[in-house]
Amino acid sequence: MTKKRKISLTEEELVQALGNREKIAIEALYDMYSSSLMGVISRIVIDTATAEDVLQETFIKIWNSFQSYSSEKGRLFTWMVNIARNMAIDKIRSKDFKNQNKNQELENNVTFIDEQVNTVYKPELMGIKELVEKLKPEQKVILDLVYFKGYTHVEAAEELGMPLGTVKTRLRMAIMQLRKYFN
Repeated sequence: MTKKRKISLTEEELVQALGNREKIAIEALYDMYSSSLMGVISRIVIDTATAEDVLQETFIKIWNSFQSYSSEKGRLFTWMVNIARNMAIDKIRSKDFKNQNKNQELENNVTFIDEQVNTVYKPELMGIKELVEKLKPEQKVILDLVYFKGYTHVEAAEELGMPLGTVKTRLRMAIMQLRKYFN
């Protein structure tokens, strides 16, 4: 297998190729600046996979908004670094990123605790299965599908051949009945 030779253009050639939206421009951009831009992004976004996503989004933004670049205002590299930096900051400030990190931390912590304590989620050992057995059969079936087998409400409705509203009502009634056992 032969190694692909990296493309290298002068800044003027690159600016011209980007302005003309030539294929070689995006290849040269990647070959010439990906490691530098990844370095900038990685200082802000610690997670490697997320940083790689931001790098890709950065190249797309550079490509799509190149008409806003002006050589009189500064060098191409400086303009691209600012885009990369702003994209990385936007990513870590985004609601999705914050929620993803919160969920990730909780998931990792639960796994870590489970590994340390050798715990396994077994509802039958908690007595929940016995409480569910006390429910009406139509409630028990839905609760079993949704909570113990991981079905969505829609999937449970399809599986049981009943309207979604009926599934939700019976599920709510089952939960209300179970709450009585805990209060």
